[in-house]
Amino acid sequence: MTARDPKAFGRVAVLLGGTSSEREVSLNSGANVLEALRQRGVDAQPVDGIPALVSALDQGRFDRVFNIMHGGEGENGVVQGLLEALGVPYTGSGVLGSALTLDKIRTKQVWMSLGLPTPRYARLAKGEDVAAVAARIGLPLIVKPSCEGSSVGVSRVFAAEDLPAAVELAARYPGELLVEELIEGGEYTVGILGDVALPTIRIVPAGEYYDYHAKYVAEDTQYLCPGLAGAAEAEMRALALAAFRAAGCHGWGRVDVMRDRAGRNFLLEVNTTPGMTSHSLVPKAARATGIEFDELVWRILETSFDRDGGARR
Repeated sequence: MTARDPKAFGRVAVLLGGTSSEREVSLNSGANVLEALRQRGVDAQPVDGIPALVSALDQGRFDRVFNIMHGGEGENGVVQGLLEALGVPYTGSGVLGSALTLDKIRTKQVWMSLGLPTPRYARLAKGEDVAAVAARIGLPLIVKPSCEGSSVGVSRVFAAEDLPAAVELAARYPGELLVEELIEGGEYTVGILGDVALPTIRIVPAGEYYDYHAKYVAEDTQYLCPGLAGAAEAEMRALALAAFRAAGCHGWGRVDVMRDRAGRNFLLEVNTTPGMTSHSLVPKAARATGIEFDELVWRILETSFDRDGGARR
């Protein structure tokens, strides 16, 4: 459903912040979303974290939720389940898609069962011999927490002596650890808006890797959009959309992909609540199709109408 009148949305809670490792990014994203909605005449107010949201909904202050709380309970199905139970429409994927894709290991298992390409991996249990696991995957490899985003806790390992430090870093975060084959080549991302895969973006950091600093701080990271051309562009966009749907996602999101030097694509992960900061990628891809930031935010909020059947009256 599309909306022409901002009053059609009712009172909107912009859910931001929270307690995850991505809190600061979420506060930044949320401030931008809030400003864009207000510029378009939407009655929108910020709400920081789930306890504050529960209190506000209990008081009947809001009619729908724009969820921009990154990581943790914003993307693991918790807030989605809460809103489903209360009959409050919201943006983004539902309980299943959110919970599944925050767990990189189980997302990969779904993709592999459907024959979708993703790097080889192993799950590293606590106390397990990391050297033995690494031997099965082979160097170079990546060690990362299975349930974190924004490149938090990620290490690239090219030598066996660097494994312990990589595991120690990743183990600072909750959840299982993922040891994954490192695909050497180009790094891409594909934004999803409704049923459309937006143009690919090729990410070219000034440093060696696209880490947290390159994502949110550095001003010299290059973003090439579209990142590919012709059949290669169409192929990656189709793969990203198939991966998004296979993981039970809908509304909007982002799929990260590696393309090796032989031109083969490998799915990395899905982000169901992507960043909306000045450095973020979905806004860049949308802009390449003529959709400016305030229009993008409006269209994302429109996807919440898909859940209006259960909304409180």
